[in-house]
Amino acid sequence: MERIKLAEDLSFSRLVYGLWRLANWKQSSGQTLDLLKYVYEQGVTTFDHADIYGSYTCEELFGVALAKEPSLRQKIEIVTKCGIVLPSPQRPNHKTHHYHTSKSHIIASVDQSLKNLQTDYIDVLLIHRPDPLMNPEEVAEAFETLKKDGKVRYFGVSNFKSDQLTMLQSYVSEKLVTNQVELSPLVLENIEDGTMNACLENRLVPMIWSPLAGGKLFSDMSEKGVRVREALTEVQKEIGAGSIDEVAYAWILRHPAKTMPIIGTQKKERIQAAINALQYELTLDQWFAILHSSLGHEVP
Repeated sequence: MERIKLAEDLSFSRLVYGLWRLANWKQSSGQTLDLLKYVYEQGVTTFDHADIYGSYTCEELFGVALAKEPSLRQKIEIVTKCGIVLPSPQRPNHKTHHYHTSKSHIIASVDQSLKNLQTDYIDVLLIHRPDPLMNPEEVAEAFETLKKDGKVRYFGVSNFKSDQLTMLQSYVSEKLVTNQVELSPLVLENIEDGTMNACLENRLVPMIWSPLAGGKLFSDMSEKGVRVREALTEVQKEIGAGSIDEVAYAWILRHPAKTMPIIGTQKKERIQAAINALQYELTLDQWFAILHSSLGHEVP
């Protein structure tokens, strides 16, 4: 599988495997390990987490599975996020949903993630959401401490808009390596508002969450949803793809920012559909037909 270079000594697989729903799958640790090994054998070596996933349980479920085959750790890249605080039985001291990006909170979150993941380092740490009370000096200090202590190799952000990305980068001495944002044929916000352009401007490669719009690509019965599905189906026929999700992934992969879509399913046929998409390069006519179906009109 194609690999994307994010830094001098860091590369990700073009497709990333997301563990957001791991707790929902109700698997044994052995089943989870088998799934991780299957994904790895397909060439997907990068695994995406956040401390809050599964109400603060997914990292630990992953870590227990990984501990069954420790040698796998050196063959993969682990991404996790922090900065969102949620009330949870796992965090009884959390009273409200809010953001927390202080130096102490970031470092404490990483220490907990390392324990949960049963690893001694994280490849990339992301600030999960832009925090209106973020003190960028504290974030920069946290990053420097975590890097110096060998706990985190590189840093990035998630869901940051252009100005937010530029602001934080101006305080952080080391280059941020990614911005994880939402993009799909149904959700164009980050193309329309310049976020994808900001990724190009800052030479950082975006990770893409919900590339299938959380499954709405298959089920949305709104006028827009039907239009997009019809456009995807037409392109599917033209290129001989096996399903419309292959076309949706190919549409995202066509972007010049070297987008890295996150696969969020345990179903092997859906994982394979994402992998199959790597073989297609949509023509401009095909790519814009899908864009127009989402916009509801042609570009000016």
